[in-house]
Amino acid sequence: MPAYAVIGGQWGDEGKGKIIDYLAADASIVARYSGGNNAGHTVINDLGEFKFHLIPSGVCWPQTINVIGNGVVVDPDGFIEEIRDIESKGIDPSTIVISDRAHIVMPYHVRLDQLEEERRGKDAIGTTGRGIGPAYLDKVARSGIRIGELLDMEDLALRLPDIIERKNEVLTKIYGADPIDIEDIYARVREWAPELSSFIRPVEDLVAAAIENGENVILEGAQGALLDIDHGTYPYVTSSNPTVGGALTGLGLGPRAFGGVAGVFKAYCTRVGAGPFPTELTGELGERIRNIAGEFGATTGRPRRVGWFDGVAGRYSARVNGFDSIIITRLDILDNVDSVNVCVAYELDGERIEQFPIDSVLLERCKPIYETLEGWSGTTAGITDADDLPAGARRYVEFLESLLGVEAAIISTGPRREETITLKPVIS
Repeated sequence: MPAYAVIGGQWGDEGKGKIIDYLAADASIVARYSGGNNAGHTVINDLGEFKFHLIPSGVCWPQTINVIGNGVVVDPDGFIEEIRDIESKGIDPSTIVISDRAHIVMPYHVRLDQLEEERRGKDAIGTTGRGIGPAYLDKVARSGIRIGELLDMEDLALRLPDIIERKNEVLTKIYGADPIDIEDIYARVREWAPELSSFIRPVEDLVAAAIENGENVILEGAQGALLDIDHGTYPYVTSSNPTVGGALTGLGLGPRAFGGVAGVFKAYCTRVGAGPFPTELTGELGERIRNIAGEFGATTGRPRRVGWFDGVAGRYSARVNGFDSIIITRLDILDNVDSVNVCVAYELDGERIEQFPIDSVLLERCKPIYETLEGWSGTTAGITDADDLPAGARRYVEFLESLLGVEAAIISTGPRREETITLKPVIS
């Protein structure tokens, strides 16, 4: 039963949007299963350049249904803005459906997120301030609002006063902030309902039926495995499960639905926000890579921290997700670098370790142990045939395969759909 998960293997921003847009040519459904509009996927193709935050990256293919699953939290204003953007570029939004079980990011979630980050001061996590964490908190506390409730405004109107009263107690008594005006919330909800109603439906049966019929379904990961709330570098993580388990709960799938799990890795590493980053480059080379690669967040515009490829973290990610193939992106960014370092182990308190410590305090103390590979001259940008890669670039890919214990299926040599080398099929 062919559901194929495409998951970020690092700290996010690995280029999953381009890969999913490329693979969606052979998919009947692309389904997003976690996160919110704190994630950003950049897609460049013949229709233009897109920055998707909630809409799945298969939307540029007319035959593909694009599902926002129950595991996603949806900011209605952000979703409506994305819909208008794709319509302006000639894309039909009727291929998009939202699970009626997905939770809504309410305006008070955004305010609470920002206030909590301000309160943390120097210990701030570096969230996007989009209200994602508070929305998931309400979901777990059983006080959230699901998007299907927009279809029954009378019932929702009965629930809102109690919710707003409790949120105002938190805002005024804990943060000393101004209270929310319930009439403002009512007005926003009344605006959202007619805009979103045509997209809302039960989607679990839709996805299950496609899999049972032998159709290809791509499960679109957001963020990266090392930001997983359970398996990432806690507390410097997101509020959902970007790992493969999140695909099961976030779309209502069983484990036998999978036809494959592919991990997307940059040829180097990046990280946004706070948290330990053992291979970080803080000097001139890091700045050079950041500027050449345009390493600035698609959602926030913040500069990304840049580092060498971390094989210890990569092996951990491959194990947690059960990757049966890897996809390497941004290889061209390392063109004409004289020598390339790859972290193969850590030194922790004078001892060599090869296991990834997800405890952030321990990881902060880890020093990378590098193996240095000879770089390559010339360019890999735009190459579509592996035989045309410089010898040094081929050796680098083979080294990463050996280090992670997983074969590469795709090498991305540029941001456009066609700038891709396929080594073996990801979708059978």
